[in-house]
Amino acid sequence: MNFIENFFSKYPQEKVIKWFKQICLAEAISWFFLFTAMTWIRVDPEGIFPIVYISTIGSIHGFFFTLYLLFLPSIRKIYAWDDEDSVFALMAAFFPFATIWIDKKLARFDRE
Repeated sequence: MNFIENFFSKYPQEKVIKWFKQICLAEAISWFFLFTAMTWIRVDPEGIFPIVYISTIGSIHGFFFTLYLLFLPSIRKIYAWDDEDSVFALMAAFFPFATIWIDKKLARFDRE
C-alpha cells in the first residue's frame, strides 16, 4: 500500500481530506440510486431502460466504492486511526450510507 500513500503524499492534506469527504457522500448517493435501479429492475425485468439504468448506476457506484477504498490508507495516516478504526471504516464501505457516518464521526481531528 506504499504506492497509494506515495501517490497521495504529493497533495496537501486538506485537499485529500476534501476529496475523501466528497467521495463518502458520492458513494452514499450512488448507493441510493443503485437501490432504486434494483427496485426498478424487479418491477420491469423485461424493459430496456431498467437494464441500461442499473448498468450505468452500477458502474458509477463501483467507481465511487473503489475510490473510497483507495483513499482509506491515506486517510488512516492523516487521522492517525488505529487498527480498529481502520477496519470499521473498511467495513463501512459494504453497508448502505455508512460512509456518511465515517465522514461525520470518524474522519475528524477533534474526536476522542
